[in-house]
Amino acid sequence: MGSNRFQVSDEFFKFFQTLVPKRVNTHRFGGGRPRRSDRDCLNGILFVLRTGCQWRALDATGICPGSTAHDRFQEWEQAGVFEALFHRAAKRYDELIGLDWSFLSLDGVMTKAPLGGGKNRPQPHGSREKRKQTQPARRRRGHSAVDFCRRRERERHVPGRG
Repeated sequence: MGSNRFQVSDEFFKFFQTLVPKRVNTHRFGGGRPRRSDRDCLNGILFVLRTGCQWRALDATGICPGSTAHDRFQEWEQAGVFEALFHRAAKRYDELIGLDWSFLSLDGVMTKAPLGGGKNRPQPHGSREKRKQTQPARRRRGHSAVDFCRRRERERHVPGRG
């Protein structure tokens, strides 16, 4: 297991469990590989969100396999678990401490962000390719693939040949 600082508390996990839908086993014989615990997957998901690491890097931590955590993240996202978590957590925080809804702020950017800033390199003068570099196809009559097939057909169907 990973470090305890990346583990969710028992109280938070109980709160989170109420949001997760019950899993239905879809294996045709009712068996299949044992499912990784929801707690391990939640720890892995929160580790990725806190550290910004890639899902595959989660394998080295020992918390949970990255592919399993990513699959569970997608499953829970489609089920609306994280949206419900946000709404319930905001409501709970409002009950305990109180939210000041009189001040709201919104931030966003709608511009193109060029990599490395603006263009500060010298601009080329004209094309980098010299004129007439490509060679013509130089096909003569009777040398295309279609002409070749027609010629073979004519040779096969010569009148008078048996």
